Amino acid sequence: MSKILGIGIATLDIINYVDSFPEENSEVRAVKQIITRGGNVTNSLCVLSQLNHQTSWCGTLANENDASIILDDLNKYQVNCDLVKTFANGKVPTSYILLNMQNGSRSIVHHRDLPELDFDHFKSISLTDFDWIHFEARNIDQTLKMLQHLKQFHPDIQCSVEFEKQRDGIEQLYELADVLIFSKNYSLSNHQTDPLRFLNTLRQTLTDKTLILAWADQGSYGCTDGSVVHHEAAQRPTNITDTLGAGDTFNAAVIDSILDGCSLQKTLSKANRLAACKIAISGFDLSDYVR
Repeated sequence: MSKILGIGIATLDIINYVDSFPEENSEVRAVKQIITRGGNVTNSLCVLSQLNHQTSWCGTLANENDASIILDDLNKYQVNCDLVKTFANGKVPTSYILLNMQNGSRSIVHHRDLPELDFDHFKSISLTDFDWIHFEARNIDQTLKMLQHLKQFHPDIQCSVEFEKQRDGIEQLYELADVLIFSKNYSLSNHQTDPLRFLNTLRQTLTDKTLILAWADQGSYGCTDGSVVHHEAAQRPTNITDTLGAGDTFNAAVIDSILDGCSLQKTLSKANRLAACKIAISGFDLSDYVR
């Protein structure tokens, strides 16, 4: 068991399940609605807790009623929230999600009225007990300072950064991460439609990093001290229920496998398998799949 800290946001997700995606300027009835906690890094932490790691989240919340939904759910998965910074005013980030029950696709409208985590708060945390720190690549100027601080004062703590979306200045974070986990969307936003070419380009300069790239139905790719390897996607379940958080589940499995000392092929295999399991269920109770 390792002690893992996650830096990123938690959201309130309002999920409307619909039979099919509606046309513009139309009205449809939701089959069901779920209001729950979301957010990339907290999703990953909930999975890592089920993989027998001791997890903590550091992010921001507003002092308002909806924050209790987020905290109660994290408590259910034994994610420690003692390091959270709470603001007296504002609204927790809220994602309004349409989930198409025909194919599991989701469309998201996101609203936030809350500052993101700042470097000064991160600097005040005692990091000595943690074995791994996982960051979302967002709030770039502050995240850059956090990574620089980590490398200067705690170089023995391994860290990973998730690159999900293109953001101004995001490439500054590359050299400061030990493990870089890229999404297909991130590669495409860089005009890279070939996953092998994308990773081969990066590994020319990031020679001492572990590079991971998830590519949906094509499986996943990785590179560490050598050529790029590929692992086929796990068999998709026949009942695609909820694709929300599949990438976050993939990321958690990558971290878990590296901490276990797994080979790159085994790491990709486990991450593919667990992500496929996730889309067959609603939510993040993966207790039937993680053992």
